[in-house]
Amino acid sequence: MRATWRGLPAKLHDVGWEPGLTVPAADGSPLITDHYFPRAEGDFPTLLVRSPYGRGVPWSPMCGILFAEQGFHVVLQSCRGTGGSGGTFDLWRNEPADGQATVAWLREQPWFNGTLGTVGPSYLGYVQWALALDPPPELKAMVVQVGLHDPYDLFYEDGALRLETALVDGVGITYQHQGMGRFLKAILRLQRRLRAATTAWPLRGAYAPALGGEVPWLDEVMSHPDPKDAYWDGASVGEAADRLRVPTSLITGWHDALVDQTLEQYGRLRQADCDTALLVGPWTHTSALQQGWTEVFTESLAWLRAHLCDDPSGLRPTRVRVHIGGEDAWRDLDDWPSTTSAGPWYPTAQGELTQQAPTDSTPLTSFRYDPDDPTPSVGGPLLSRNAGPRDNGKLEARDDVLTFTGPPLTEPVDILGPVSARLSISTDTGHADVFTRLCDVDPEGRSVNVCDGLGRLRTEGQEPSQITIPMSSTAHRFAVGHRIRWQISGGAHPRYARNPGNGESPVDATTFTPVHITLHPDSTLTLRQATSSL
Repeated sequence: MRATWRGLPAKLHDVGWEPGLTVPAADGSPLITDHYFPRAEGDFPTLLVRSPYGRGVPWSPMCGILFAEQGFHVVLQSCRGTGGSGGTFDLWRNEPADGQATVAWLREQPWFNGTLGTVGPSYLGYVQWALALDPPPELKAMVVQVGLHDPYDLFYEDGALRLETALVDGVGITYQHQGMGRFLKAILRLQRRLRAATTAWPLRGAYAPALGGEVPWLDEVMSHPDPKDAYWDGASVGEAADRLRVPTSLITGWHDALVDQTLEQYGRLRQADCDTALLVGPWTHTSALQQGWTEVFTESLAWLRAHLCDDPSGLRPTRVRVHIGGEDAWRDLDDWPSTTSAGPWYPTAQGELTQQAPTDSTPLTSFRYDPDDPTPSVGGPLLSRNAGPRDNGKLEARDDVLTFTGPPLTEPVDILGPVSARLSISTDTGHADVFTRLCDVDPEGRSVNVCDGLGRLRTEGQEPSQITIPMSSTAHRFAVGHRIRWQISGGAHPRYARNPGNGESPVDATTFTPVHITLHPDSTLTLRQATSSL
């Protein structure tokens, strides 16, 4: 374990283990729970970790052993319907009540001293927010690592299905709690059959061979693209942050599939004047728990010691720490977003990107998006191993990808904060997706993605329509000699399900219509430039 993660804090205690404890859920279903504890005299605070991914590797060392070594009781519990726990797993409906039932059980344990914290990544972060909807008085600290609060936003972006994320999440929830052997086999099967599962038409049900069978909750997710559908009622637990008083540490990566949710959580906590901290590293969803685990664990431990053990010695001096892409450096900030100056960049018909506003109203350029040959996805904020910064050269050589590139920089440009695009678009079918990406082009011409976003467009006739697309956030330095590039296309498949181009549901479509997409000159890319050098 320590050979895998270098630089971990020194072990303080030997660890004891009580496996297979039974905790009654809100409806009485047995929730199977493991208890890790320091083999030492004295009172120790307790960490609650609730997971649908099982209680074995990697959760037993990451959440159980490592924190127990540092002087915490750790209660690692399988959510209902997973890891041997009774009942049926649901993506969100049972977590608030089951979390409260577990805290009620904790109160009866002789080793529980009344001081409670929560910690964990991904869905293990969701269950923390679910408990925080009505925080028990014992809850004194939370650490949400690459976590979510809104399942809809995990699976959809502006109504477009995040197809690859849905399939990867389907594998994780279905198989990881069954043990690493079955989980790894399921991942390999999905990799082999991903193309077939994502290019079938209709898309509905086509995932079953790739996932080893039907997954009822995944069928329901894919059948409800409208966030206002009653199906999603109660799914988001983000409102917990609006009134929370529990000190909360948030950790994410710039290429995490949930980075936008984490930044939203931070903003809501700050608005509520809740004690909070934010760490954003150069990580994807998975690499934060692998290559980045030493930083993530150290940050988490410092926060928990400060608020559960009255030991603030490990806290950093500022509320926010972010990694600066393009420079490979860390910066401490007073808040997020930091002080910036928003400036528009404009595309030209010659493929340039300039800060000079256009004077000509002639359409800039157009391209043809063919759903039968969808523009592929390259890197970005995914749950899979393909996530992160990647060379976009082959992608940008396609006829269905537009690029607009600025001149070589004579001084660094530091971008700090949310990035967005306002596009003026017309189409010939009235139905299209628009994918827009910020890239850093080095002096050798290698184009690497920084951040991106997708919007769903419905137009009337040939008149251009305006669409604003959030492109996530970044902290990135474009170095001297580098160039800023704006990339625009009609999709990113299989990251997103293909837009059929004809108004049909992407899940049920059996016919596809190529779309001609025209970009008009009153389009802008908005970058927030740091007011002083990073």
